[in-house]
Amino acid sequence: MDTTTLNFSDFLKKSVLQLEAFNKVSWVDIFWGLLSSFLIGMFIYWVYKKCFRGVVYSHNYNITFVLMTMITTLIIMTISSNIVLSLGMVGALSIVRFRTAVKDPMDIVYMFWAISVGIANGAHIYPISIVGSLGVGIVIYWLSRRKMKDSPYLLILKYEESAQDEVLVRLRKLQYVLKSKTVSKHLTEMTVETRLRDDNTAFVNELSNIAGVRDVMLVSYNGDYAP
Repeated sequence: MDTTTLNFSDFLKKSVLQLEAFNKVSWVDIFWGLLSSFLIGMFIYWVYKKCFRGVVYSHNYNITFVLMTMITTLIIMTISSNIVLSLGMVGALSIVRFRTAVKDPMDIVYMFWAISVGIANGAHIYPISIVGSLGVGIVIYWLSRRKMKDSPYLLILKYEESAQDEVLVRLRKLQYVLKSKTVSKHLTEMTVETRLRDDNTAFVNELSNIAGVRDVMLVSYNGDYAP
């Protein structure tokens, strides 16, 4: 048998059975790695809670960022100490499938943020995780506090056929984009997107006062609503 094959086999047996590389991992490194991951994870938790602009805030989902940061740190510490475990971990993680749909793209940003911090702390590169997290947190907080010049809203109308002409006349005064229109017997449901510059919603009352208009609803639009 080739000498190279023997040496590689001995190396694998030594890595699996003896696990001498674990002797290099100190309890102090584990403690500081997990502590720094927890503190930065709590910072991510705070930023997500303060800057959340979605429909419904989920406390449990926010907690996952703290746990994701700490768990990623443990994974990096584990696979960096043994080559065989690193290969096995890659194979194990490749079969993991997440069924939960992420609707808000910002949630993906927070996930990558938590994973990046866990990788940096697992590799004992604490300045990158600390300085990088401060920079990312400041940018997210600043961007979330900026107000748009005009906020998008969805205007949902239900009216009878007799009120269609007057409704269209009132809508022409607004800058709107037709999203959907459903016509049934003597009843029409229309959804349009409009933008308000000064939060003036007086037109909602004007539309509701039109004879033949059943319902008028104005909701804030952030991309998640499906009429």
